Amino acid sequence: MRDFKELKVWHKAHQFTLDVYRHTKGFPPDERFGLTAQLRKAAMSVPSNIAEGCGRSGDRELARFLGIAAGSASEAEYQLLLAKDLAYLVPQVHHGLDEQVNEIKRMLNAFIKTLAAG
Repeated sequence: MRDFKELKVWHKAHQFTLDVYRHTKGFPPDERFGLTAQLRKAAMSVPSNIAEGCGRSGDRELARFLGIAAGSASEAEYQLLLAKDLAYLVPQVHHGLDEQVNEIKRMLNAFIKTLAAG
């Protein structure tokens, strides 16, 4: 069992989630139960799954939850693109969030490979 709060990837995922929440506050009210909720859920799922995997026993279980986190990151990546294309996010904000989520995905994939090799 690991302490998720010691993982750099968890910290980056947590900050990404906070940023998504901040930037989705300005989405249209009619998106409250649509894109706003979906994007927030996908973003929150990334650090949540990292934390859950750390609470499981063994590297195999951790790797499985890291894979789920990576899938949620990809889901958020698409939803950010949709938000940009709908003009809910300005291009500069989208670019920053997109860079964050892609860095998280790279870190998760590297962590999964390290666990598999170990």
